[in-house]
Order: sequence, then structure tokens, then C-alpha cells
Amino acid sequence: MRRLIVGITGASGVIYGIRLLEVLRGYADLETHLVLTKPAERTIAEETTYRVQDVKAMAGVVHPVTDIGASIASGSFRTMGMVVVPCSIHTVSAIAYCLTDNLVTRAADVVLKEGRKLVLVVRETPLHVGHLKACLAAAEAGAVILPPMPAFYNQPKTLENVIDHTIGRVLDRLDIAHELSARWGEPPSAEGHDA
Repeated sequence: MRRLIVGITGASGVIYGIRLLEVLRGYADLETHLVLTKPAERTIAEETTYRVQDVKAMAGVVHPVTDIGASIASGSFRTMGMVVVPCSIHTVSAIAYCLTDNLVTRAADVVLKEGRKLVLVVRETPLHVGHLKACLAAAEAGAVILPPMPAFYNQPKTLENVIDHTIGRVLDRLDIAHELSARWGEPPSAEGHDA
């Protein structure tokens, strides 16, 4: 059983985290470990029609954000890595500078120290120099900074197409096979949204 940690923070764009959980439910050999920050719970209510308990129900395991003694807080607990989606500037800064005061940042720190994959879907614009320095420090520590930048070569027709393209890019970084959107130079898949 593969394990993937998913952190959802209070940045705008919680639909990216929700969609990632929806997609990952389709992988029988993958167990998701979810951590929601308190601001994330509010953003879910503000930006979507989902209830927090419905989002939690999409995960295999849910950890309270205050439980720094959870399994995912230890390097001896094997995972394939972690995605923080969306990742607030507060969170990317805490990860960059090793401020592990909640389970999202502690789990991310463990992923980095163990040499596992950490993908940060940073949501903020425009970025000032402080934001950029925090992103650079996180990248230098080993994180992948993957802001949700829409692609247009696949001619998206819906907001769902745009979201799925970003989720596909996240899955690519984790070596998880998918057919969420067309790839450059390849014909659209029969199962993807672009078919």
C-alpha cells in the first residue's frame, strides 16, 4: 500500500485539494493521509458547496492539524511524499524555515528530511520579494513549487478542465499515472476531459 500525505491550507483554491482527493480515491493501492488547517475549513465553506466532513470522508486517514505526534510526523512512517494543495504563503514560509508548529508543516519537514517528494501548490498573486524568497528557500530544501498555472494548449472548455490539468501535473511529479488531461504532442485520451 502506497501512502500519500495531502495537506490543505486556507489559501484560495481549496477545490484543487478536494479534486486531488477525489481523483486519488480511484487508486486502490494508494492510502491518503489528510491534514486540514482551520483556515482551510473556513475556505471550504466560503468557496465551495462541500461540507468539511464530506472532504474528510474522501481521505483514507484524517489527522487533526494539532496532532504533532501523528504517524505522518515521523520519518519512520513510510510515505511516497506529500502535496500541500493549496499552499498558503504562511505555510510555504513555515516549511521553508522549518517552523513545524502544526501537523502540515511538521509532516512537510519530515518529507524533506527523508528525501521524499514534497509538492507545494502555492496560491498567491502577485508575489512580492518576501514570497519569492520563501518559495526559493523551500525549493532549495527540496520542495517542488507548483503554482496552479493554467495551460491552454489543451483548449480547456470548463473550469474542471483547468483544475484537472493542474492536478495532473501534481500527479506527474509523484509518478502517479493518470489520464486527466491531454499531453502536449499526444492525442487526447478517451477518458480525459479533452476527449
